[in-house]
Amino acid sequence: MPGHSPHDPGARLAGSDAVAALIVLDDGSYVLQLRDDKPDIWYPNHWGCFGGAVDAGEEPVEALRRELYEELELEFDEAEYFTRFDFDLTKLGAGRYHRTFYVVRVSAAQRAGFVLHEGKAFDAFAGETVCRDLRVTPYDAFALFLHHAQSRIGG
Repeated sequence: MPGHSPHDPGARLAGSDAVAALIVLDDGSYVLQLRDDKPDIWYPNHWGCFGGAVDAGEEPVEALRRELYEELELEFDEAEYFTRFDFDLTKLGAGRYHRTFYVVRVSAAQRAGFVLHEGKAFDAFAGETVCRDLRVTPYDAFALFLHHAQSRIGG
């Protein structure tokens, strides 16, 4: 809306194709970001996966590599495709978008080298804690639940 500042609760939220990392430590816990408490972002002050928008012409894994370096100074060798969620927001005038999730396995030594550049904090949590106790962005919560409960899903 014209006249709204980026920190105004009436600020418009924009959608875009995005990538996200299920960062899994050696012990199976998940590294999550506590998002900033700003009304101009989706789900402020929630825990969520690291990642972000895919730029025009950028491959998803390339975007993930860029985002994880920008946000945590994390460099990784391998990202394993996990799932993709499609969002149809055309009724809201916001188009269609997708969020692609990759598993990135990280050692304790790599985690010790993380430098947070985006968000309020980061921490590692057991899957049960993520699924039951944290306030997690809904789309990331579903992906994390699917990953944590994968042995119970499907045939």
